[in-house]
Amino acid sequence: MKVVNINKCIFISLALCAYSSQGLAVNTSYAPVSITKSFSDIMKDDIKNKTSLMNKHKKLLNKRYNFSSKVDAKATMSGGKPLPVGPTVRLAKGLSWNKLAKMSPSLIKKKGVFPYLPLPHVSPDGGGLVVSSKQLESHPELVRFDMDFDLPNAYLPEFPAPLYLISRPDLGDVSGGEEITIHNYFAKLNGILTPFQLEGMRLLVTPVAQQQFNVTNDRKAVKAQDAVSCFTCHVNGHTSGVFHLNPDNRPQNTRFRIDTPSLRGVNIQHFFGSKRALRTLEDFSEVEAKTAYFDGDSVIALKKGARRFTREEIVAMAAMQNMIAFPPATKLNIHGRLNPVKATKSELRGEKIFAQNCASCHTPPYYTDNSAHDLQVERFYKGRAEGLIKTFALRGIKDTPPYLHDGRLLTLEDTVEFFNLILELKLKKEQKMDLVAFLRAL
Repeated sequence: MKVVNINKCIFISLALCAYSSQGLAVNTSYAPVSITKSFSDIMKDDIKNKTSLMNKHKKLLNKRYNFSSKVDAKATMSGGKPLPVGPTVRLAKGLSWNKLAKMSPSLIKKKGVFPYLPLPHVSPDGGGLVVSSKQLESHPELVRFDMDFDLPNAYLPEFPAPLYLISRPDLGDVSGGEEITIHNYFAKLNGILTPFQLEGMRLLVTPVAQQQFNVTNDRKAVKAQDAVSCFTCHVNGHTSGVFHLNPDNRPQNTRFRIDTPSLRGVNIQHFFGSKRALRTLEDFSEVEAKTAYFDGDSVIALKKGARRFTREEIVAMAAMQNMIAFPPATKLNIHGRLNPVKATKSELRGEKIFAQNCASCHTPPYYTDNSAHDLQVERFYKGRAEGLIKTFALRGIKDTPPYLHDGRLLTLEDTVEFFNLILELKLKKEQKMDLVAFLRAL
């Protein structure tokens, strides 16, 4: 007698029926499982539509932002890349930051002049992982034929970023300015990491199948391949600016773009993931590999070849991630506060402003309260509620543009302007400059 898993059959049937022959059903939670078109036809159609898709998206971005790529050569990220300078958003005609800050949220909403609307994915309908052009120079296997990355390199983290270890602060950047991959991790880290941590690193840099990069007909890369590792997005344990869509809500057109966060200092975090429902790094690593790589769809994960890690492997991966340190901050003391002997007057003034207005959520020494808060951004524009946002640690924040969960804030100046509006602080221009100076020191 053949035993049938009824629950699994029902689940797969739902996924198969979720899409009609005409396309996506209105409120489905599932992606299509059975692809009837050939890979060559899919690629041909995507390439045909790519130009109009990118032109439409670039037009929207250029309407919102001034991509001057202005940088401050005297202020750099930990590896030496100059910091981008903003604000970059374009204000409505006749408005200034001072005038905008004096307006009530309801008036800003009524006039439709809120400058920091959610940053959309290049293709919300298609979604998926999109890699920056800088990273593609050394990883052509990650090129998508249906869309391109959309932000200039000036507003992205360093590639590759330095890798700092909690266990060996004396060594500084253990990557030596190179990207840690499956090809060099052992040579670089043998004798520095423990055997268990080395095994965790091996797993973090081993390419596996992913939604857009696999062997199925509905992939978005020319070559059938397993090409994405944990460190593809979290390069050297940091971030390269890779973005995709948040996994925690449906239907498809309600989903927000999500920017890859850094793994630096992940050891001090108390919960993980945009769902904010995972309480250990081990659980996060396991769920990420099983579902997040495949757009949160367990059926698709089975189809495309999700890697099923053992619990011992998961623990090894977590052990390695827990060794990834924040970058050095030479002006901070052991309590995470500025050393007045080393800090500038502007930085010290900025610290006081921060303590008065921001520290209730971003608490020293790591500048997070390990919680999540609803900023109620929908007070300022017509759109659906954005909901809870995880309080990201601000240590090393200068290394991680763009900012906020979707990357809509391209610079620290944009970040300060955003929160000046959201928190209704009404800071003066000089105060905002001091606040940026302080954030750069973290």
